[in-house]
Amino acid sequence: MITVLHEQRETALPDARADGEALWLRAGDLARATGWDWKPEGLCRDATCVPVPRARASELVRDDALDVAGMWRHMGHPVVHDRTGEHWVLGTGAQDRAGALAALEAPDFALPDLDGRMHRLSDYRGQRVFLVTWASW
Repeated sequence: MITVLHEQRETALPDARADGEALWLRAGDLARATGWDWKPEGLCRDATCVPVPRARASELVRDDALDVAGMWRHMGHPVVHDRTGEHWVLGTGAQDRAGALAALEAPDFALPDLDGRMHRLSDYRGQRVFLVTWASW
């Protein structure tokens, strides 16, 4: 079982395969784990499509699986995994992070209040929000 962490999601993928620095996913698992769709034109998310480079297609595509880690690196995004290859993190590239910082928009997250009701930061977009944090350590 391989676990992929990406943005706000953690996805367990029983059919994924790790091989050294390669993470092999089928199209459905890729979409569930990352929100990117594998189409004939490449990896697509919303209006953005990144083609699989022709020069590397034979090393990035095998049967019905894509080396997502290789493709992620090709797109300029960071990829890390543990020694066993069971846990992978597909990060967001510096260019995307720079755009979020320029817009002064904090990443979305969800936390419970004292009554256990969940609140998402995105529910308060356009309003002023005062966050207080505390740690016992």
